[in-house]
Amino acid sequence: MAKKIEGRAYEILKAPNFCHVATLRRDGSVHTVVTWVDVEGDRVVLNGTRQRAWPKNLERDPRVTLTVVDMENPYDFLSIRGRAVEFTEEGAMEHVDALAKKYLGVDRYPFHEDGGAATGTRVRILIEPERVSLPQSATTADGTPLSAATPEQIAE
Repeated sequence: MAKKIEGRAYEILKAPNFCHVATLRRDGSVHTVVTWVDVEGDRVVLNGTRQRAWPKNLERDPRVTLTVVDMENPYDFLSIRGRAVEFTEEGAMEHVDALAKKYLGVDRYPFHEDGGAATGTRVRILIEPERVSLPQSATTADGTPLSAATPEQIAE
């Protein structure tokens, strides 16, 4: 059953935080990559090329685990288990441009068909969450993120 993405989970996905994508190889071993991430409604949206291993893995076996760490407080993260439910080339180029704006601050993805590593057939991959987990916020008693806390604040 699909789970809702709301509150802090939605905020983490909307911010320019990187997503760790874990898929399964044909032999059953885990393949992980770090990529950009987006959210539309209650679905997570990834963007890749069909020529890369991780989209191929998801087409063969749609099970996926995503971990998105808050770059401002790495103790604050989101974990999503789900399934890839849609692969579409429609709008994929525009979507990667929007991700480039989010992550790089530029209007156009800088590696469109220029012979760089990112060339290939772009695809938007929609993930339907089956489990959404947020650990309790990692802050001190006064609300300071652990990543910025002094040893004294942590000991309190």
